[in-house]
Amino acid sequence: MGAAERENVIIIGSGPAGYTAALYAARAELAPLVIEGFAWGGLLQQTTEVENFPGYPEGVTGPVMMQQLRDQAERFGARFITDQATRVELASEPGERHRVWVEDDEYSARSVILAMGAEHKKLGVPGEAELSGRGVSYCATCDAAFFKDREAMVVGGGDSAMEEAIFLAKFSSSVTVVHRREEFRASRIMLDRARAVENIELLTPYVIEQLFPGESGALGSARLRNTATGEARELPLSGAFVAIGHVPQSELVRGVIDLDDNGYVLVEGRSTKTNRPGVFAAGDLVDHTYRQAVTAAGSGCQAALDAEWYLRDTPAVAETAAASATP
Repeated sequence: MGAAERENVIIIGSGPAGYTAALYAARAELAPLVIEGFAWGGLLQQTTEVENFPGYPEGVTGPVMMQQLRDQAERFGARFITDQATRVELASEPGERHRVWVEDDEYSARSVILAMGAEHKKLGVPGEAELSGRGVSYCATCDAAFFKDREAMVVGGGDSAMEEAIFLAKFSSSVTVVHRREEFRASRIMLDRARAVENIELLTPYVIEQLFPGESGALGSARLRNTATGEARELPLSGAFVAIGHVPQSELVRGVIDLDDNGYVLVEGRSTKTNRPGVFAAGDLVDHTYRQAVTAAGSGCQAALDAEWYLRDTPAVAETAAASATP
């Protein structure tokens, strides 16, 4: 490619945040360019059933919902590159253009929306990948209802693990929280709440060694090992919820955009503004608290509106220079 392609808005990432940002930007006639990545659609592409997104009374699969969101944005003029953004140069002064590369192809834009999302931390044990979506889940809020009156396990030791267990216990017959250390990282109040739930058992210090399918091909059991004694035990279960954290996909902007200690992009107050003018961030790249499709979509809407207002109120540097040169 020769000169950089010039855009109003480039959206890096997809999922509910990226596609909602694309929809709003497209309806504002900004003709956004979405560099959606190879794994377009984000974490919802790994989700079988979505029953808690407004507007789907019968539920919907994650891939179908992502395709519909993408189609809706495309209908209003969003354009897509199904590839990874490989490098960015983000301007530091208002009105300057930002530059984004996809391998050797360069694009420039007056505004950029970051929506690269986050990945669930994985256990990395045999059977996890094969049984993902078939008993192995990373979101009790999303999937707990599928394990009504069945035995389930939560892996983790922080507040998120306790929240997952408490929510899951409303549906499952029993919930075993497995943690690799004797001491939990969870706050005292969350631990007390979990211990007060009759069908929650806290099991320490154990690690998961392997997950096994049952006769149906879905998850049937897990092999655990005591980290102190080496004792092995098998735990029959239908659901395994992994709650050991997330990894924000912020490497592309590390050292350029302000991040917190865990790698999440920092934004200004309740807006989506980052520390670079004209650069906004939305979805799980920012949110380490709620991490729901509906909240990601809401922040994508905010980012598009913030970008639209920035473009409205901030003259491009070249336009300002040209205007000042006019006699």
